[in-house]
Amino acid sequence: MSVRDKSVIITGAAQGHGRSIANAFASEGARLALVDIAPMDQVVSECEAYEADVMAIPTDLREPESVRSMVEQVHKRHGKIDVLINDAGIVTHFRYGVPNWPMIADMDPAFFDNVIRTNLFGTFLTTKFTLPYMQAQGAGHIINFGQGGVGGGPRAGSIGSAVYGTSKVAIRAFTQNVAAEVQKDGICVMSFGPGGPGAVKGHDLDSLPPEQVRTLAAEIHMDLGSHLVMLAEAPMEFTGRMVGVREGKLVLNSDEKA
Repeated sequence: MSVRDKSVIITGAAQGHGRSIANAFASEGARLALVDIAPMDQVVSECEAYEADVMAIPTDLREPESVRSMVEQVHKRHGKIDVLINDAGIVTHFRYGVPNWPMIADMDPAFFDNVIRTNLFGTFLTTKFTLPYMQAQGAGHIINFGQGGVGGGPRAGSIGSAVYGTSKVAIRAFTQNVAAEVQKDGICVMSFGPGGPGAVKGHDLDSLPPEQVRTLAAEIHMDLGSHLVMLAEAPMEFTGRMVGVREGKLVLNSDEKA
């Protein structure tokens, strides 16, 4: 299996995870549609260095018509859509040296709404408008950045991240239900949680200075793109599940194995 010449939509492509994913798919010869509300000149230049077919489409994922237009442009250019990667999201980066988000009692409803509309509603819109093309093809992969659970009790280190965590758990549930709807169409829908640097490197993030956390995050970005390439080739047995990569192999999240 290979992603060469496959049509791949990557949201949140301007920076961070999305940028590393775009580079990984470009290096494998995929045809890319890079989507973000932020400028994408740098990532487009990087992907073109691999001689990849790249189109950048500025898109507000909170607006249905903006998303519909984006998907139509991709299909018109590529004649198909093989892979959708929903990476875009507003993230609590306070562990990277940015101040904590407000706690729920102090949070402006507009702030909560914006995070949910971007993270969850944006994932819904891209999925909604992409699915008819994949259903017509009888194949496709959708990978959503949704993770986490609700067990284990309160965690002091998560203070300020309530709305972010809520959006990600909701995306995971959304993924499971969409997978059930389209399994008959040969579409593999998975959730993916890259985890923070601590989860990968075994560090207590709260005990590290921001500079070291950023260094660890950069190392994760380097590996992440190749992981998503593997997920874009996953067999249907993984549909509806939360999937990760360990030692070069696709694996189920630990709470998926019970």
